[in-house]
Amino acid sequence: MSNHLAVATATATLQRILQRAVQRDVDGARVTTVRPDGSSGSIPETGVNLYLYHIKRNPALTNQDTPNFQRRGDMTRRRQAAIDLFYVVSFYGNDGDLEPQRLLGSVVQTLEDQLVLSADTIRATIADPTFTYLADSDLAEQVEQIRSEFISVSTDELSKIWSVFFQTPYALSLVYKVTVIIIESDIAGRSALPVRDRILGSTVFPKQPIITQVVAVGGKNQPIFSNSILSIRGQHLSGVLTQIRIGELEITPQVVNSGELRLPLSLIETDQLRAGVQSLQVIHLQAPPAPPRNGSRSSRRGTTATTNRNTPARVPQVESNVAPFVLRPTIETVTVLDLDGFDDEPRSGTLSISLNLAIAPGQRIVVMMNECSPNSNNPIGYLFTAPPITRATATVSIPIREVKPGEYLVRVQIDGAESILSVDDNPDSPTFEQYIQPKVAIN
Repeated sequence: MSNHLAVATATATLQRILQRAVQRDVDGARVTTVRPDGSSGSIPETGVNLYLYHIKRNPALTNQDTPNFQRRGDMTRRRQAAIDLFYVVSFYGNDGDLEPQRLLGSVVQTLEDQLVLSADTIRATIADPTFTYLADSDLAEQVEQIRSEFISVSTDELSKIWSVFFQTPYALSLVYKVTVIIIESDIAGRSALPVRDRILGSTVFPKQPIITQVVAVGGKNQPIFSNSILSIRGQHLSGVLTQIRIGELEITPQVVNSGELRLPLSLIETDQLRAGVQSLQVIHLQAPPAPPRNGSRSSRRGTTATTNRNTPARVPQVESNVAPFVLRPTIETVTVLDLDGFDDEPRSGTLSISLNLAIAPGQRIVVMMNECSPNSNNPIGYLFTAPPITRATATVSIPIREVKPGEYLVRVQIDGAESILSVDDNPDSPTFEQYIQPKVAIN
């Protein structure tokens, strides 16, 4: 879900994508985001203007905006607005040189090639120094996919848009829709915990902790790995005895404040973590837990990690909302097995990939291979899905088929959590600022 900067971030991302394309295809072209009548800024002599002229509720997700209330009128979850954005894209330039038409072709080709505004593309826009006012945007964390779509409109509809909205002479133009943007309310929902037990006596019942964000300490755009430090942000996070629940583990955080908790994931043994989307809760215990029993494990830092079934049955506790975060795997080794094929024939075989984190049964595993050839103008890429696994493992075997011989960069996705490629940071290297590892040779 996204904050109030979501719409502006979507517009800036489109502008940035189109700017890179049109300046390559037409010399001196630039992309603006002003009113087509020029009242809010200068229309480029040669270029493209991207203007948001209309917004509609997304019909497929309209019901998500219906709030749930408790008897006293408190909302049990935050309100959301799912919206679609409609843009008029107009083109300007020398008609004798067909510049508007060349720009139109460039825009259509670019948006067809890049139908989805990926999280990485949005993060790059937020980090761009041109858009410093978008620094607090969290659109890249939205779960729902954001797509651009060409809308075919009639001449009458296009004429009405120009005559009613802009009252300026018509310019060659198209209409695009961006769907879907979900803007979430700042007012957090509340839900009372169910009665777990009746205990005689009196106690002060604290406020329920509320998690608003789970990020790496390095920043919200930083990926989270098994050695990252988590920053859990929200309200009323500190209690008499504060613990963090990740899956079935309960761990004591290293730093406890009302607005932020910090937890080094290195406190948890890697064989207890799973790659992919993780669920996290803040737990406030009202009494110290009983000593560990039934095989509870301790981390190497001395922090006790206990599963739900070992939590004392009669200890009162207050639970926060559940917040997700994505734990990315790291590839440790890649090995080629049982390779078939001769000379220039395509190869088939098996990739054996060892990860630093275990994979659980039911998780979807995808391997991506990209040809690593500096002399190739059109490097080849492959994508293969692993067969289902029946037990937790950190090593997975993935069949590959019809692969051209050569060297390939390898990535793996576990339920959408993607491993990271290493970048060469040696300025004297011929591959400086290029991806270099992990790599596998298919010979």
